[in-house]
Amino acid sequence: MAQASIDRRRLRGDESRRAVLAHAVDTATVEGLDGLTIGRLAEASGHSKSGIATLFGSKEQLQLAVVAAAREVFIDRVVAPARARTSRGLIRVCALLADWLAYSRDRVFRGGCFFAGTSVEFDAKPGAVRDAIVAASGEWEDYLTLSIEHAMAAGELPLLDDARQLTFEMVSFLEAANTRSLLHASAEPYRRAETALRSRLTALGADPALVASIGASSA
Repeated sequence: MAQASIDRRRLRGDESRRAVLAHAVDTATVEGLDGLTIGRLAEASGHSKSGIATLFGSKEQLQLAVVAAAREVFIDRVVAPARARTSRGLIRVCALLADWLAYSRDRVFRGGCFFAGTSVEFDAKPGAVRDAIVAASGEWEDYLTLSIEHAMAAGELPLLDDARQLTFEMVSFLEAANTRSLLHASAEPYRRAETALRSRLTALGADPALVASIGASSA
């Protein structure tokens, strides 16, 4: 009986933590990670300050938990679907780009891409939170670079000799679309980014039929 009671309390605690984190990640994309405080989060989520403090401890621990939760959402919405439905090579590169644009355009978070926003917020603030943001962002860029390298090895990008450079360019297009769409309350930046991505890949020798999948679902 005692063990069952402990298990139920742990389950309730896990559910509360997930609910608070979902609210916190969404809020952070609008108000910033530094805008998250235990007091404000308690008020907004309907929990007590002591309850939030019990779940997360300090403000920094809360911020780190929010970064980790955002990373999981990003993987679930961008990386995992592309991996599940495509094989390695150019088709996966295109799927990753299309899924990133959908993740931002569909406002999975109210403030667009979590990492695009928090990277700017913490770029000049050394510490554990910035390190976590850098690690998560680097993980995404490393995976995109690896996917591009597979396409290069398959001869699908015959005019490309630097996968990391192409990753830099693509991420720049994606994040510009995210920021400009939010600023101007317009979907046009996504269409511009899709055009830029397709043009860049085609210029590197990519099959136009495959590249056309970037933006096909938003047409």
